[in-house]
Amino acid sequence: MSLAGRELAVPAAVVTEAVERALAEDLGPDGDLTAALVRDGTTAHFALRARQAGVLAGRECVTETYRQLSPALPLLWHADDGSALEAGTTVMEVTGLLRPILTGERTALNFLGHLSGIATLTARFVAAAHARNPDVQVLDTRKTTPGLRALEKAAVRAGGGVNHRASLSEAVLVKDNHLAGVTITEAVRRARAMWPGRTVQIECDSLAQVAEAARAGADALLLDNMDPAAVAGAVRVAHAEAPGPIVTEVSGRVSLESIGAYAAAGPDRISVGALTHSAAVLDLGLDLIWRRGEGG
Repeated sequence: MSLAGRELAVPAAVVTEAVERALAEDLGPDGDLTAALVRDGTTAHFALRARQAGVLAGRECVTETYRQLSPALPLLWHADDGSALEAGTTVMEVTGLLRPILTGERTALNFLGHLSGIATLTARFVAAAHARNPDVQVLDTRKTTPGLRALEKAAVRAGGGVNHRASLSEAVLVKDNHLAGVTITEAVRRARAMWPGRTVQIECDSLAQVAEAARAGADALLLDNMDPAAVAGAVRVAHAEAPGPIVTEVSGRVSLESIGAYAAAGPDRISVGALTHSAAVLDLGLDLIWRRGEGG
């Protein structure tokens, strides 16, 4: 299924800054020494192709890479972020001066392969969950590469997933270590007083905690490291004890093999850190189609 056309965009300033850092890291103090050997005026045509099936993400990073290196270099895209790719699919074509194409190749492919890998893994988790429960949402976490969170969360969206909070300031999530200094009931009360309107979520690892958090009026519960049978029981307790609507979310012990059983247990959401911290790079390559220039 293609998810192209969904709201996948990242603010332009975020993409620009990420690409600037990546190019500075790759070019070093003296630039691309090897590309400087290419004769002036040599032009070439390349096709960027998927070498395995997956889901595309990171297109804007590729475009920005070449914009910073050679603004006039035309990129012809054949797929959008969220598009399903087969092995051999031509994703993009570029024709122009050979030097900047070569200089940007690795930076462009690093972004595209990494982010498409996240989108691809997310799509697999979503498909496995929806096979048992088409209404459950699959969420990412804050287990992201420092400095690349916005890009990686966009890649999760490209794969059909949903983003959890992007930063510590977006919502209140009381975890087990926080409970060393505050009770569940007190945490909910204080959060309501300090940040009215913010989502308050409580991590629970027992039915007693589920019941207390639900009665206290938490908006959401994070059912941590429970097996599917325990999750089913926790969902029932949460809805029985909550004075109003409550969201239940599974976290921990979730794999591609187990997510279907967790989905069938009836939670609203399942969060998976592996979407961003363990996704394999999707194999894409820039293939030379032709070149023209002095001596060739």
